[in-house]
Amino acid sequence: NRGVMRTFHNIVDGKPVQASDGRTLDIHDPKTGEVYATSPLSGPADVDAAYQSAQRAFQNGWGETTPSDRMNGLLALAAAVEEHGPELVELETQNTGKPVGLTLSEEIGPMVDQLRFFAGAARHLEGRATAEYMEGHSSSIRREPLGVIGSVAPWNYPMMMAVWKIG
Repeated sequence: NRGVMRTFHNIVDGKPVQASDGRTLDIHDPKTGEVYATSPLSGPADVDAAYQSAQRAFQNGWGETTPSDRMNGLLALAAAVEEHGPELVELETQNTGKPVGLTLSEEIGPMVDQLRFFAGAARHLEGRATAEYMEGHSSSIRREPLGVIGSVAPWNYPMMMAVWKIG
C-alpha cells in the first residue's frame, strides 16, 4: 500500500474517531520524508475519552473474565499477529524507518512468542495459597486485573512494547 495516503483514527467505544477539536498531524515516512498518512492530533480531551472508553469496557465484564477467556483471547491475538506479520512489518517500517528484515526478525516472531507465553501464564498464576500468616487470621493472595493503563511506546520497538502491556 505504499503511495496510498492513509487516514488514522483514534478508537473510542470501538469506533474510529478524529481528535475532538478536529486537529490532524501529517505522518512522514522517515526513509523518504514523504507524508503517507494523517493522524488525529490528540489532546487531553481525547486521551480522557479513550481512557473512559477503556474503563467502561473493563467494568462491563472484561475485568471479570476467566483465565481461560484471557488465554484464548491472547492466543487469538498471537494468531492474528502471525497471520498479518508481513502487513505489520510494512506498517512498522514505514512508521519507524527500521529495515524490513530487522523488524521481521526482532518483532513479529518475538511478539507472537510473548503473546503465547502470556496466554499460558494466564492459566498458571503464581502465589501462595491461603495460609496462616498471623495467629487467628487466614490470609490469601488473589490475582485480579487492576484496570486500565496508558503506555507511551518508544520509536524503536513500539509493537513489542504494546505486546508487553497487552499481555
